[in-house]
Amino acid sequence: MSTLLGALAAAAPLVTGWAVHVRWLGMRLHVARRDPLTGLRTRDAFTHRATALLKDPRAVVILADVDRFKQINDTYGHAAGDALLKATADRLAHHVGRKGVAGRLGGDEFAAVLIDENGAAADLLALLHGILARPVDDQSPDVHTTVSLGWVRAADFPRDDLSGLLRRADESMYAAKQARSGLKRAGLGRLFATVAGRRSGRHGARMTAPVMGVAA
Repeated sequence: MSTLLGALAAAAPLVTGWAVHVRWLGMRLHVARRDPLTGLRTRDAFTHRATALLKDPRAVVILADVDRFKQINDTYGHAAGDALLKATADRLAHHVGRKGVAGRLGGDEFAAVLIDENGAAADLLALLHGILARPVDDQSPDVHTTVSLGWVRAADFPRDDLSGLLRRADESMYAAKQARSGLKRAGLGRLFATVAGRRSGRHGARMTAPVMGVAA
């Protein structure tokens, strides 16, 4: 009995050390999945969570792009630009809620998936569009801009995976930006040739054969 107790006592530091190591690895993994500036999920982490949410037929996919971001950086400096990105991220995450997910895809581009429990996505996103345009707290009132939003209901395109839905939202967002309307839902039209939600000519895009279908 004493031998067993002695063995357990000797093993205790090892068990404790392993538990601490596991917690450390978990913390490192959590940090790796978060964008260091905004705290939102990185592209890979967002993709993982968003794909799971798309199993819910009420899921809505959103793509958001900050308008005139380069102008803000050039006029007020990178610190002001970073503050604008942080504010955009915080507001988007708050609006999506715990049942949804928001991520930073890179630069001034964000994506989100929300669960539209009441069928009021259009109203919710119109409200979000106004919130995102507010001046940034603790910054000059001039440090603000609009954010162009494109969105699509996953249930409208049941054959599309996340990449396909992001392409549709991306095209809608681009149409909203061109029309200066701020917000556009994917509807009938032609889906341009893109890869992983990137329009031809945008950073990270490469041409493929044209894809035909419904889009904005």
